[in-house]
Amino acid sequence: GYLAVWTFFAYKYWKTRITIDAVEKFLRMQQMLTPTRYAYTDITAVTGHFRDKLGQGGYGSVFKGVLLNDFHVAVKMLAGNSNFSGEDFINEVSTIGRIHHVNVVRLVGFCSEEMRRALIYEYMPRGSLDKYIFSAKKSFSWDKLIDIALGVARGINYLHQGCEMQILHFDIKPHNILLDSNFVPKVADFGLAKLYPRDNSFVPSRALRGTIGYIAPEMISRSFGAISNKSDVYSFGMLLLEMAGGRRNADPNARTRAKHTTLHGCMTG
Repeated sequence: GYLAVWTFFAYKYWKTRITIDAVEKFLRMQQMLTPTRYAYTDITAVTGHFRDKLGQGGYGSVFKGVLLNDFHVAVKMLAGNSNFSGEDFINEVSTIGRIHHVNVVRLVGFCSEEMRRALIYEYMPRGSLDKYIFSAKKSFSWDKLIDIALGVARGINYLHQGCEMQILHFDIKPHNILLDSNFVPKVADFGLAKLYPRDNSFVPSRALRGTIGYIAPEMISRSFGAISNKSDVYSFGMLLLEMAGGRRNADPNARTRAKHTTLHGCMTG
């Protein structure tokens, strides 16, 4: 009798324990899927006191870092006087923080303490696409270019169709396409992005920004039509032209150099 009672309670305990463990595992997974807020002291530790600088731009600087689970990240430290405003910061966290796709860069976490702000992304060891398509030394085969173009297209399509609210990126260009260790492309930099109900045109409340050479005509003047997800498709088309031609669309020296520009060589990943 005692053995039966003991067995019953042991069974109940282990069943409860398994359920608790399963819930804990689920919650840990959920935590991994949503960006974590870090303190500035954590950012300092993650980057080893900002030891390994990857790059710099008008927004601030990017440093390589390592999280506790040995997960390599890129930490974008935003300068207080940069072009990257508080609204841009909110745009980035609110848009990229809610999406997960193999062709969209993952936002791992962020930091916001007074004017000290940082965005923490998964580390892309191959850098941005522009380093390869505008360089004869690092150019791709046509098959690899097609693979990358299809990956970018899948990422953009997911932003437009894969979420409850469509995400309009508004700054598709080679510099904002990052490559992982296997040269899988990921759409990045959502500072100009906007959330909007699907199947509707976008009516901006203020002037929109973009990059010359990629920005759709309707974003400059409404006389060209309504702003919608097709504006991203236009930018993607301009990106494809650059991938095929190996030169920048807005390059002032393009005409004199065009006859010398070729795509050659093949980089294997």
